[in-house]
Amino acid sequence: MSVSIHPMSLVDPKAQLAPGVKIGPFCQVGPDVVLGEGVELVSHAVVAGRTTIGPRTRIFPFASIGHPPQDVKYRGEPSTLTIGEDCQIREGVTMNPGTEGGGMITSVGDRCFFLANSHVGHDSRLGNNIIFSNNVMCAGHVTIGNFVIVGGGAGLQQFIRIGDHAFIGGGAGVLSDVIPFGTIRDNPAHLVGLNLIGLKRRGFTREQIHELRRAYRLLFAAEGTLTERVEDVAAEFSEDPLVHEILNFIREGGDKALCTPRDATVAER
Repeated sequence: MSVSIHPMSLVDPKAQLAPGVKIGPFCQVGPDVVLGEGVELVSHAVVAGRTTIGPRTRIFPFASIGHPPQDVKYRGEPSTLTIGEDCQIREGVTMNPGTEGGGMITSVGDRCFFLANSHVGHDSRLGNNIIFSNNVMCAGHVTIGNFVIVGGGAGLQQFIRIGDHAFIGGGAGVLSDVIPFGTIRDNPAHLVGLNLIGLKRRGFTREQIHELRRAYRLLFAAEGTLTERVEDVAAEFSEDPLVHEILNFIREGGDKALCTPRDATVAER
């Protein structure tokens, strides 16, 4: 497959373009960019910096990918941005590379979908099959697991963690870590239950969902401390890997507190 470059685009001759790359009109590609097989820049897209983009990813007009981090501590260090395969990066999306203070890399996994005007900040680590709805604001140093959906206009504060299969409601202001399978909403955000619709859509069995709900109720009951409840749940669900995914996430901790229900006495719906 040959490379197709529209004559109205500027592509540095040092850029590495795999077979099948298609670059539409009014695009710009920098010298340290690597575009995988079948990558398409539709039009008016700019890819700069030390950016690597995986096969078959499509980038739409006015996306700004790989320009310097929006961080006052950045001093021009040779940090990188990597984006996986089969991603969709829609109009006006911005993604920045890492910084020395965050490991020098921003990474995005495979099959992710970034709707218009969403942002991925420096030093963030995103897993696979993530959806950012329109205008999602992801600050620097955010870690997001697989199959996470973030609703439109949500703001993710720096250094938070979001576990696999979580759902973030539109407009949420997320200041704390979100457990795997959790659903949060409002600003400031609070935990409102499990992502039951997402679990069903992704093929989790009725029994698996039932056990997750039972563990959730025990974890966020009013009695005892969270540490005590974690150990109680660990003992009761010793053979359940999904429950232990939540428990391990809580035990690992992070720079932020854990997002909890607004009223711990209210059972998950």
